[in-house]
Amino acid sequence: MNPPLRALFIGFGNVGQKVAEILFLEREKYPKLRDVNVKIIGIVTKSRGALVNTKGVDVVRALKDIRDIGRFSSLSPELVTISGIEAVRQLDYDVLVELSTLSIQQRGEPALSHVREALTRGRHVVTANKAPAAFAYHKLIELAREKGVRFLHESTVMDGTPVFSLAREGLKGATIRSVSGVLNSTTNFVLSRMEQGESLEAAVKIAQKEGFAEADPRHDLEGWDAAAKITVLANALMGASLTPFDVDRQGITHVSVQDAQRAVQAGKNLKLICKAWRDADTVRARVKLEEVERGHPFAPIHESGSILMIETDLLAPFIITETNPTLYDTAYGVINDLLTVAAATSPTPVL
Repeated sequence: MNPPLRALFIGFGNVGQKVAEILFLEREKYPKLRDVNVKIIGIVTKSRGALVNTKGVDVVRALKDIRDIGRFSSLSPELVTISGIEAVRQLDYDVLVELSTLSIQQRGEPALSHVREALTRGRHVVTANKAPAAFAYHKLIELAREKGVRFLHESTVMDGTPVFSLAREGLKGATIRSVSGVLNSTTNFVLSRMEQGESLEAAVKIAQKEGFAEADPRHDLEGWDAAAKITVLANALMGASLTPFDVDRQGITHVSVQDAQRAVQAGKNLKLICKAWRDADTVRARVKLEEVERGHPFAPIHESGSILMIETDLLAPFIITETNPTLYDTAYGVINDLLTVAAATSPTPVL
């Protein structure tokens, strides 16, 4: 077996816990994961404490503590006092797994500093946090190339659906002219429920219970999450240098049940549509609430599903659809990136 891939986790919310559950509790269910050798040497969180063990954190106990008491136990011999940036700078690891929450008003901090510091040290980075790629994609990619490591972010858009890897490997020689779609699960879920007469507030609570809406849903409802996602797509796939503040953004906080049901009665569906397109030598982006005709490909995307249409100069427009994802989907995107890192660092192919 190949040497273990030593991972440092910053953030251990729903996604981080699901990654850990799959790799350490459920791996025997998945034949192609049985030989994956990942060792978590540190888990640092903002409110649940921090664990460090160079021989490998007791992940099973960590998960049990989170489930039972909501934080790492004070009795754990692995419990330490260390900040995220201190861990990134001081600990010995192969890959940083950055899973902290999205920050817009702080322009991606502290996640951006975590990623930059890890890359500067010559460590790989895997992140599900949209902020680093939304605020500094090209600088981070260039730093990764300079240091000979990878900066991977598959789970930042459409959970674990292989959007960025598909573009890297499947669109060679093609220029992407535009990308558009329904990309925020929470707002799409809420709008779908409002069509059925449920209030915005009630629909949000259900989305939170299902685990795909944050405790503070404002980033979703005000369109910031969608703006960050279309920014990442524009920067990574179209060579743009946008930030979420450059996106013409609209949310759904002003939408009423009557608005949603009126659209349905007219044969339409309300959708929060993200779009980035080329305008001469620049790339523009917007997030806009639109009434979509019933026959449009975006119309049937209900509940927590998402869809992305890619238009290029060589291919006819094609569509990637994700149907009602769960935390497993987002966790798989992280694991897929970890497998890519493992393959890059190992003399033996990792399948």
